[in-house]
Order: sequence, then structure tokens, then C-alpha cells
Amino acid sequence: MAREAMQYDVVVVGGGPAGLAAAIRLKKLAAEKAVDLGVCVIEKGSEIGAHVLSGAVMDPRAIEELFPDWKVLGAPLETPVSEDRFLFLTRTGSFKVPNLLLPECFRNHGNYVISLANLCRWLGAQAEGLGVEIYPGFTAAEVLYDDKGAVKGVATGDMGVGRDGKPTGQYQPGMELHGKYTFFAEGCRGHLAKQLMERFRLRDSSDPQVYGIGLKELWEIDPKKHDPGLVVHSAGWPLAADTYGGSFLYHMEANLVSVGFVVGLAYANPFLSPYEEFQRYKTHPAIRATFQGGKRLAYGARAIAAGGLMSLPKLVFPGGVLIGDDAGFLNASRIKGSHAAIKSGMLAAEAAFDSLRAGGAGDELEAYPAAFRESWLFDELHRARNFKQWMSKGLYAGSVMVGIEQTLLAGRFPWTLHHRHADHETLLPAAECKPIDYPKPDGKLTFDRLSSVFVSNTNHEENQPCHLTLKDPSVPVRVNLATYDGPEQRYCPAGVYEFVKEGEGSARLQINAQNCVHCKTCDIKDPTQNIVWIAPQGGGGPNYPNM
Repeated sequence: MAREAMQYDVVVVGGGPAGLAAAIRLKKLAAEKAVDLGVCVIEKGSEIGAHVLSGAVMDPRAIEELFPDWKVLGAPLETPVSEDRFLFLTRTGSFKVPNLLLPECFRNHGNYVISLANLCRWLGAQAEGLGVEIYPGFTAAEVLYDDKGAVKGVATGDMGVGRDGKPTGQYQPGMELHGKYTFFAEGCRGHLAKQLMERFRLRDSSDPQVYGIGLKELWEIDPKKHDPGLVVHSAGWPLAADTYGGSFLYHMEANLVSVGFVVGLAYANPFLSPYEEFQRYKTHPAIRATFQGGKRLAYGARAIAAGGLMSLPKLVFPGGVLIGDDAGFLNASRIKGSHAAIKSGMLAAEAAFDSLRAGGAGDELEAYPAAFRESWLFDELHRARNFKQWMSKGLYAGSVMVGIEQTLLAGRFPWTLHHRHADHETLLPAAECKPIDYPKPDGKLTFDRLSSVFVSNTNHEENQPCHLTLKDPSVPVRVNLATYDGPEQRYCPAGVYEFVKEGEGSARLQINAQNCVHCKTCDIKDPTQNIVWIAPQGGGGPNYPNM
């Protein structure tokens, strides 16, 4: 059955902040100039916001540019930051950094504690009101190219394909969405962006991208303990000093608190479990009191592109652009990326609009990276360009150097440091590392993976091909288990990977794809790069409320 094709001026892949901001900016420009412009957004989640996960404390700078009247329009930025606290944690104690000594990147006056998922739902409504066509529940499964090799759009995945790869009675072929330009806004480690980077060699002049995994829970706490707008960050315990990471704890509205933990994926010990470190963090004396008497409402996890300016790929290629976290627009020093995603989408939209008015199509939008280099976003990322590199030198040395660079030098360090290794290259053999003994969950403050997946509302149609593919099925046991003690069973935050014993001294890898929360950590951290994450059937995965 042939695929039907639909034609647009711009096709946007991904309904997160970058993709929606790009679509909105395009439509606003079209309205200002009284021109007709066809824009569509395709989103693999069941609805806009379903797959959106962030801390989040938001800098409103970009949303104010996109919607100067955002307050009148009712954007869900309801809780201004009231206080910043930064704690260094030891096993049993904590030290609060005096606010006068906090670098500017950890000061959040003027920012808002938000649910990024709910902001995206609001942005989606604004986009539709402007005439953007939004298609949730459809996965962009394939990049389409014209006869000159330029991107001409994407194809959505076929629906109703069975586990055996054959059509079922519910089979429906995918559709082709053609655009004069295609914007890729899939979020961190987008599976199509990964292909584009290889095809067009977009990473040839950039440092390796480095990542973190962010894990988050949403709690409803005792009203007596609730302090709307309080922002708490921490570093130190439970992580070792040589492992990058830290926590966030944000008091939202309505007695809600979002709590999370970030672990840099360049860690070396294969026995480390980011999920277990997060659970252990909540038991610290300075933290656990917040949650006593409360109720956990939701859980989620996602990878974070933390390499910053030096790890940005080339942003343009024939017929398309990378925006948002698909490119890596995150300021790791500020623990913020939503404002950067919105701004990158706007910059790309402005370049595309000007080109479309001049009759352009299928070329490289060089005006987009040129505008980025002249923007406040470039200046912000340039000041923070060494943050992750300093922190890779350890908690204490890194904190001192970040303090010197950000506080004393205001980001004007005379040298630029570089990332040397990708995260999958950093694991040591298990024989060289010490196992970590994690306590069992109590079901009240700490939880196991499966109960966490349950409150992420994750679901996939079971009778479909596995979207977690292996280049060589023998590698997980022959290499990963034998050399690294099977790290995939620990770095996955959803219990997807499980080594099952089969007889004396043998085992096999079982992939529980139904549990996958689409965090992409396996695609990033697998030491042999044998795991390849591809798009599952549209509408599957987590459904995050208020995350």
C-alpha cells in the first residue's frame, strides 16, 4: 500500500519547546507579512507534553520574546523563584553555600518554577490557534531525501505491524510529510538527528557530545512543609567526588514538589546505578524530611545533552536544521535548556521565513547559525563553555575552578577547554571496580524500578517490533556481561534490560521494551554502541502529567 504525501512549507519533527516555538514564530511572521505558510508539527507522544520532562526552573527571556504578552495569555509560569539554596552533602551532614558566594549561574531571581510539559501543552494550543497543524501520536520514522540528496521531509511509521515485522489486521501505512525545510526538534539524542549527523558529517568540527541522565519524581507534600518558589540544588553525596552529578528540589504551586537527580554519563564504574543513586539521595537527613507524610505522584527519566557550546554540531544541512536539545542547546552550568530551546527554534524560524519569501527550498539555511552567533544565546553558552570540562576534573577541583571562572572572571576565562571522550568510552572493566551495595526500597520514600515505571504511565503496544535493536545479539553476553558485568541492567532507569540465567554459567539478555521511557541512555552509554534506539509505534511511551 503506497504512502500518501502531504506538502508543507516547513515540517517540524517534535512537539517540545523548540519545535513549538519554531512553528509559532513562523506563523507569527507569516501573519505580520500577510503571507500563507503551511507548517505542521509531528509528535511521537500521545499528546503534546506527554514526553516532555524537565526540572524545571525557567528563564522567561525567550518566552517573552515569543509572546511579550504571555502573562495576559495565561502561560503557566505561576511560581516565581523566592529563594535559592545550594547544599554540599556528606553522608550524614550538609553545608549550605552562602548566597553571596554562589556563582551567577546558580542564582534564579526572576525565573519561574514550572512544569515544562504543561508549558508545552499551552504552546501547542497557541500554535494551533495560529494555524499550525499538529499531529500527536505519530512517529517520524524515516528521513526523506530528494534526488539531489537534500532532506525533503519525513515519513511517519507504519501502524499495526506485528512483533514479527508483518502487517496485522490493524495495519495502516505511514504518511510522507514533505517540506521545503524540515526542522528536527526531537529532544536529546534524537534518532533521526543521529542519522543526519552521520550522513552530513555535522560533528566533524565539534567536540564529542557528553550527556547526563536526569531522573525526576513529582510529590505532593505536607502543606506545612511547602514553600512556593524555593529552589534547592545539591552536590556531593551519594556520588563519589570523581562522578559528576547533583540534585534539584523545586517547590511548585499547590503543595507540589519536583525532585530529581542528574548523573553525568561519563562515569567509570559499571556497578553505578543512576536510579539507585537518586533513591538513595532522598534518604539524606537534609532531604528526607520534605517528603515524610507526602505522596509520590509521578516519575520519569531522560537524557540531557550537557556538552554545551563546544559540542554543538553544525546546525544546518541541505533542506533542514537542528534545534533545541536535538542539537544540544543546554546551559549545563545553569541547569537550564528550555529558554535556549525556544530561542534556537525562533532563530531557525526567522531564517527559514526569510528564505521562503525569497523562493528558497532545500538549501542550507546559513542565516540560522549566523544569527545564533550574534544572539544572546551564543553569549550565554560561551560564558559557560568550560563548565562541564571543569566538573569532569572532580567535585572539589571543578567547583573551585567554576567559582573562579563564573564569579571572579564572569565567564571570561582566556582559554577554552575541550571534551576528549564520548560517554560510552569511559567505563572500566568490572574487575577493576568496586561493586556498590544499594539499600532495598521501602515503598514509602524509595521505590523499585517497576513501581516507578507504573507511575510514569508508560505503555507500548506489545505486538510491535522491538524498538531497542542490537547490531549483534551476541555482544550483550559475550562482551558487556563478561567484561562490564552487564551495565545496561543498571544504567537503564526503567528495568528494560535484564540478564536471565539459562542453565549453569550461561545467560541471555531479555529486553522489556514495554517499560521504556524513551530516555535514550542505552543508546548513549552502551560501551560497545551495539544498542540502537529506533522509533516505536506512535503514541507509545510515557505520559507525563505536570512533569
